[in-house]
Amino acid sequence: MLELSLYLLAALLMIGGLAGAILPALPGIPMIFGGIWLAAAVDGYRHVGLWWLVGIGLLGAAGVVVDFVAGALGAKRVGASRQALWGAALGTFVGMFFGVPGLLLGPFVGALGGELLAGNGALRSAHVGLSTWLGLLFGTLFKLVVSCAMLGLFALALLLG
Repeated sequence: MLELSLYLLAALLMIGGLAGAILPALPGIPMIFGGIWLAAAVDGYRHVGLWWLVGIGLLGAAGVVVDFVAGALGAKRVGASRQALWGAALGTFVGMFFGVPGLLLGPFVGALGGELLAGNGALRSAHVGLSTWLGLLFGTLFKLVVSCAMLGLFALALLLG
């Protein structure tokens, strides 16, 4: 019964992690990795051993890094000011408390406001805001692809092991 409960917890972590690939309030990739590791441990590492876990973990680490820097890179690419970068970060944080509209608009509004505070015009500020938003969108899509790849590697390890 304990083993079944642990497998259920592992599955819930993986499913929650997939949701977290889209919702920034949940640490999606770490949740998926935690679920995979728990399932492997319950199985005694017979199907998913050290090298599978290391490979899946490295893929997950890359996904987390890209997710964190994607928005900043989008803004930096168009020469955003330091205020726009801080505004995007603040907008992302505040946006989390307003659901999906906040998640979509927060980074854009924050970068736009920061660029306006830096003394740039409305058109330039809107361009920076859009570039920041596109960077965050890319980061989220990348995180979703990495999450699915981690689960795919886990499934492959189960099949081959």
